Amino acid sequence: MTEYIIKIQSEDQIGLVYRITKIMFDNNLNVIDTTEFVDTDSKLFFMRLVVSGEIEVSDLNKSLEDELGSEVKVLIRKKNERKNVVIMVTKEIHCIGDILIRHLSDELNINICAVIGNHDNLRSFVEKFGLKYHTISHEGLSREEHEEKIQETLDSYNPDIIVLAKYMRILSEEFVNKYNEKILNIHHSFLPAFIGANPYHRAHQRGVKLIGATAHIVTKSLDEGPIITQNVEPVDHNLSIDDLILLGKDVEKIVLAKALNLIIDDRVFVNSNKTIIL
Repeated sequence: MTEYIIKIQSEDQIGLVYRITKIMFDNNLNVIDTTEFVDTDSKLFFMRLVVSGEIEVSDLNKSLEDELGSEVKVLIRKKNERKNVVIMVTKEIHCIGDILIRHLSDELNINICAVIGNHDNLRSFVEKFGLKYHTISHEGLSREEHEEKIQETLDSYNPDIIVLAKYMRILSEEFVNKYNEKILNIHHSFLPAFIGANPYHRAHQRGVKLIGATAHIVTKSLDEGPIITQNVEPVDHNLSIDDLILLGKDVEKIVLAKALNLIIDDRVFVNSNKTIIL
């Protein structure tokens, strides 16, 4: 029997769990796993199901819409279906290196279609994994011209997810809107946060006691999109700047991988500027 993941987001109503599971029963689907949550602030209902059986996706989608209303958001896909991913990079190797090794070890249920870099530094590394690398330099181009070239390449792969693995250029609102809720980013997040250049140097100067990282969905507000995963590590005065940088890189790649896995597994729901993880 084929297993499917079903994500449902709708206005909260009485008896939703019963009504949804009855539709599964009527379609001869066995419910293997189900998790649900009601956000009382927004009055929205979120549900993730894993079912087994044989279904016509469009028919099941229509049944759910007819029962729950046209405003319901439904995603249905085969559980073992791989998502298409394009990774964007600049010069730093640690995040993309971790993703490629996990992919090579078959830890990530994805197809890495290509890597796009605004520099050529990581080409030889990426090509060792048998992957396509596109250098799209920003030199001599306006941001709009550069993004147009990136979009041409991105659209040729039709990615489900775009991963910014330390891609160090700010994306325009138009670019972000085109790939709404598809772009995953990782960045350092210190307590306090240090915005701009040389964050580890300034963190060292301030004598921080925690360093960390945040993975989030990209929105038009820089580094303020819905957070998926975060983590911190304790530090003290014995650590040098180089120590902080190495520790920070470890946190970043682990946080990014966890966030990517949650998206791959269809566990992330966007609710305004926060996420619901089921």
